[in-house]
Amino acid sequence: MRIGFIGIGLMGSAMVRNLLRAGHAVTVWDRSAANLDAMQAAGAEVAPSPEAAGAGEALLSALPNDQAARDVFLGQGLLRALPPGVVHVNHATISVALARELAAQHSGQGVGYVAAPMFGRPDVAAAGKLEFLLGGSPEAIARVRPLLEAMGSRSWTLGDAPDCANAAKMAGNFMIAAAVEAMAEALALTRAYGVDTAGFVDFMTHNLFRAPIYQSYGRQMAAQDYAGGGIEIVYKDLSLVMDAGSAGHVPLPLASVVRDSFLEAIAAGDGGLNLSGLARTAARRANLPGPAA
Repeated sequence: MRIGFIGIGLMGSAMVRNLLRAGHAVTVWDRSAANLDAMQAAGAEVAPSPEAAGAGEALLSALPNDQAARDVFLGQGLLRALPPGVVHVNHATISVALARELAAQHSGQGVGYVAAPMFGRPDVAAAGKLEFLLGGSPEAIARVRPLLEAMGSRSWTLGDAPDCANAAKMAGNFMIAAAVEAMAEALALTRAYGVDTAGFVDFMTHNLFRAPIYQSYGRQMAAQDYAGGGIEIVYKDLSLVMDAGSAGHVPLPLASVVRDSFLEAIAAGDGGLNLSGLARTAARRANLPGPAA
């Protein structure tokens, strides 16, 4: 299939490589020339503009936030330039409000629209094991399913309205953030009483909390391994969660507390750490010796 891909970050580059391996012809566009050079070396064609990337049978995008998606598709006029009948698959975690606006704009242009936010870190994307949450018409989803299968291990269709997938992604991100905050506070408690944190994490994730989130971030916290980003990104996502709750008249008291914890980490200069860096925030509250970043 001839497809375009806009947004070549850590996730997008891994996704493009898997599409190329599956035999699809991929044309890419990104603001970063270095990112485009890497994709060209991998076998993708580089588009001179977003509009040129949208000339195929489908267009995939993995832009970082609402503002970037709005700028490219509405501000720069990419949506108006897409040929009728093409399907746009939006992998970004965006607000419910923007998801609804984009769905209406795509429908008015005769362009298919599928929301497909995903769960998985860059290493999962590289392995082709992403899991997608899908919102869109059955016909549009069926057309792009081979692309999703090339990049992921499973897709979950949640409804005909694209914003269903975006709401579910935000809810899932909130659950992840709450789990990480709970682990950070629990490890601060164990440290205060001289408990071996690595042994505690091993015990808890061996039986009661065997989910990958607890296992991976728990072990990173115990090892004081905070390398890599994530805190600032999830803080943005938690702000979207709160906006969605307000718009839908859904009280989210725990989400508010967790978001403030992420904001506290950012205020202390830890915004560039991965989510396990919340252990540093919990330790500071308890006046425990601060582990190195």
